[in-house]
Amino acid sequence: MNFLKQAPACWLSASLLLAGGSAWAQPQAVEMAASTALPAVTLQTALAQAMAQNPGLRAAQQAVAASEGAMIQSQARPNPELAFSQEDTRRATRSSSLQWNQPIEIGGKRAARMKVAEHGVELARAELDTARAALRADVRAAFANLLAAQQRVQLNEKTLEIAAQARDAAAKRVMAGKAAPLEETKAQVAESSAQLALNQAQSGLRVARQQLALLWGGSGIAVGEAMGDMVQLPQLPPQEQLLQKVEHSAQVVRAQQAYLQAKSTAELERAKRLPDPTVSVGIKRAEEAGRNQLLLGVSIPLPILDSNRGNQLQALRLADKAEDELLAARQLAQAQLLQNYEQLQTSRAQTLQLQSKVLPGAQSAYEVAAKGFSLGKFSYLDVLDAQRTLADARSLYLDQLVATHRAAADITRQLGDIPGLE
Repeated sequence: MNFLKQAPACWLSASLLLAGGSAWAQPQAVEMAASTALPAVTLQTALAQAMAQNPGLRAAQQAVAASEGAMIQSQARPNPELAFSQEDTRRATRSSSLQWNQPIEIGGKRAARMKVAEHGVELARAELDTARAALRADVRAAFANLLAAQQRVQLNEKTLEIAAQARDAAAKRVMAGKAAPLEETKAQVAESSAQLALNQAQSGLRVARQQLALLWGGSGIAVGEAMGDMVQLPQLPPQEQLLQKVEHSAQVVRAQQAYLQAKSTAELERAKRLPDPTVSVGIKRAEEAGRNQLLLGVSIPLPILDSNRGNQLQALRLADKAEDELLAARQLAQAQLLQNYEQLQTSRAQTLQLQSKVLPGAQSAYEVAAKGFSLGKFSYLDVLDAQRTLADARSLYLDQLVATHRAAADITRQLGDIPGLE
């Protein structure tokens, strides 16, 4: 999502919401009053801070480190055993034995164990990639919400200003005897409603700041003004191009690694059906005979009572389960991509229509109604209706902008960064 466009001083004003010849279409640098001076926040700084401090991402990184430890352990061979025994306690007739016992893995157990650990590392890395993609998408969506919240505050400030001007105009008309006192009362009610809407927009701005700050474990009061350009819409890549990337999406790769690990675990349990022999070598000192004797031996467990059959069956069924989950993940990823693509296509088209047709028309209608009211040609109801229509159009435009950027973020959540969408 290339809605991060550096501004020279601060975040974009609500005037960006209109295109064309309207005064609202000219970009302005607007400074918001704040109790403390905080550095401005851009999308890149928000992404960098979240990647460095997000607790969930750090947990996924620790999981990778833990899986690498399991990989090291899987390469270890069985420890030998040193055994000592003594027969009789009388010095002249006692016999003492010292043995070195070494278990020997057979049946490919060590190789199968290492393969399970390798897939465990790959699975942890796939989960880390999934967490990174999800975090990037969350930051982009939260940043878009913050930009929209800032512009909603500006829009409502402008609406309040217009309502105040309309109230003044109505009061002057009443004083001049050109209008009934009811028009001034209606104007005062409209001004109060605009003030309430502004208060709600300011509350939404505080919530948007908090939601963004939570992604790096911070507080919303420490988030400065967001700098960005929501009007720059994400591109619409060909659907076929995106569908080809589904197989390499984070959720599908994770399901693939989970299946490979489950399959390797089944092979390990199959290898365990063969018992491991233990080879022994040692020396025996027979005091009565007055000489040392060499000891050689081998022991093999007999798989009579426990043939590891249950563990084999469990591992095989879990591998089948992982395979079915892989198929389900492919289908779900494709369905989610098509849904997100449809949402991106629809909201983008609606945004362009609002930008090119609805907003200029609503702005023009309000200007005509306001001018006509000042000349006594229209009633205040006409002005109020035009004002509401313009405010609703601007609010709907902001909603569609946010929906467009959120849909693009959801696509990158699945497929990673894509040119035109990031």
